[in-house]
Amino acid sequence: MDFYDVIESRVSIRKFKDVPVEQVKLDRIFQAVRHAPSACNFQPWRFLIVKSEEMRTRVRDAVQLGRDGTVNNKKTWVMQAPLIIIGLGNRKTAWKRYNGTSSHVIDVTIAMEHLVLAATNEGLGTCWVCAFDQEAMHTALELDDDWEVVVLSPLGYPDESPEIRERKAVSEIVEVV
Repeated sequence: MDFYDVIESRVSIRKFKDVPVEQVKLDRIFQAVRHAPSACNFQPWRFLIVKSEEMRTRVRDAVQLGRDGTVNNKKTWVMQAPLIIIGLGNRKTAWKRYNGTSSHVIDVTIAMEHLVLAATNEGLGTCWVCAFDQEAMHTALELDDDWEVVVLSPLGYPDESPEIRERKAVSEIVEVV
């Protein structure tokens, strides 16, 4: 698929077929991820591929926790996909701005977008998920304190074809100064 076709055809998928993702496709996707830019090329990321039932249950429980600690059943669709990809950022090994702020969130976000576009190119669906209880997810994954769960996405074959949503015009988002 042409690069611009990939960009224009990417949509958020919330319904997945019960079909495994081939390892060769995962290998190509993660080759794309490893080529993502990061501040000073520090690459302060790690990606977890959640596949086992035990880890899926732990992730499900953290994904469904609302801000108030109650269970949000609206996100059960996340668990329909055969795989859940979790993007982790290491705040200790990331480049720091002069004020000490870590670049890990930006770096993981860029790498995750490489993953999303590569998955689209492979005929797979994804959906950015940032609305989850970070503390519960951190605990569920038994992470060291240096690691932060930045984003997750279900990954699998789409079982829906949502319409491409209207985007703002270039003139609304770009300004020459």
